[in-house]
Amino acid sequence: MPMDVQFRPDITQGEVPVLYLFSGLPGVGKSTLAQKLAQHTRAYYLRIDTLEQGLRDVCHINVEGEGYRLGYRLIADNLKLGLSCIADCCNPIALTRREWQAVATEIGVPFINIEVCCSDVKAHRHRVQTRSVAVSNLRLPTWPEVCAREYEPWHESVIRIDTAGQTPAQSFSQLLNLLERAEGYA
Repeated sequence: MPMDVQFRPDITQGEVPVLYLFSGLPGVGKSTLAQKLAQHTRAYYLRIDTLEQGLRDVCHINVEGEGYRLGYRLIADNLKLGLSCIADCCNPIALTRREWQAVATEIGVPFINIEVCCSDVKAHRHRVQTRSVAVSNLRLPTWPEVCAREYEPWHESVIRIDTAGQTPAQSFSQLLNLLERAEGYA
């Protein structure tokens, strides 16, 4: 029986692929938004938590920067194929942010920085303490670990989404509106 195959719009319509770079502390809603954007755009989705836990499980190593460095290569391969890509990670410091941006720049595609936060500390704490593990064997950080995590402020252009007081659908709608205004996103 023949299958109805749908091709990605960014390939069939000759559009330039985009690298969407998500950042934010654990528990703010960035994976939820990144996954919704991946479904909406049909982009390649890469979650650094999944890569890092896979390295721990398969290679039995203490992961430091290896997940990010492997992620850069996987994203580069997919951008070269003409696929828009979504990098879902904490992306907490200027160094990793520059390295992600360099991947896009070297391939000649645009990138969009997206920072997700939750300004309601009570709500953020509740999310961290009650969320379920989506990545097999991943140990989620505790609230004190989230509070102690290094996270540098952004100095580059970034789209900010504050998920406090919003449903995931409302936050996603806001993200789409900001993307449309900022980059002519369709």
